[in-house]
Amino acid sequence: MDHRHLINFDGVCNFCNSSVNFIIKHDAQGKFVFTPMQSELAQQKIDQYGITNVGFDTFLLIKHNRCYIWTDAALEITKDLDGYWKWMRFFKIIPRPIRDFFYRLFARNRYAFFGRTDTCIVPSDEVKNRFVGL
Repeated sequence: MDHRHLINFDGVCNFCNSSVNFIIKHDAQGKFVFTPMQSELAQQKIDQYGITNVGFDTFLLIKHNRCYIWTDAALEITKDLDGYWKWMRFFKIIPRPIRDFFYRLFARNRYAFFGRTDTCIVPSDEVKNRFVGL
């Protein structure tokens, strides 16, 4: 992979797919690339970084050879987005166990709230180069 940061996401989750589209929209420099958690590449990265307790509700960011998980991943992503999203890092003052508790609670219920698809996202031609390991 190149110098860009890799985001592993649940490819059948409507909320997750919307989040990927949001990141693409606010990442004009193309710093992020994406792979669905269901891909072989995602599983290789999970093994490589020794991440345990991983499920399809797990959100990962690999940036500068470091792996961020759950809320740490989300907050680290905001540092590189265009606009005022950097201010979301304010939530780092909340202890990680508390942030991650609410993240996991939301993640367990995201299909009920937003639905899911039967197959992983198929990127359009204009953003296909932002997806790896498909």
